Amino acid sequence: LAENAGLDPIDSLVDLRARHDRDGVAGIVIDGPSVEITDPTDEHVVDPAAVKREALESATEAATMILRIDDVIAAN
Repeated sequence: LAENAGLDPIDSLVDLRARHDRDGVAGIVIDGPSVEITDPTDEHVVDPAAVKREALESATEAATMILRIDDVIAAN
């Protein structure tokens, strides 16, 4: 993410780890116009639990379908 925004990825990783240790910040956001690393809550970026739940359910359904296909192939 940092590299795609034009930042040095190593420096960004060091900054992220320092923020984790110092401030307990769980995530980062790269502000587009200023290209600064900031706290997501400062930028009003919220990842709702419903989105994560839906992604997990979709991944589980996909894995289940793949396993069922393997069972059908193995039965033949």
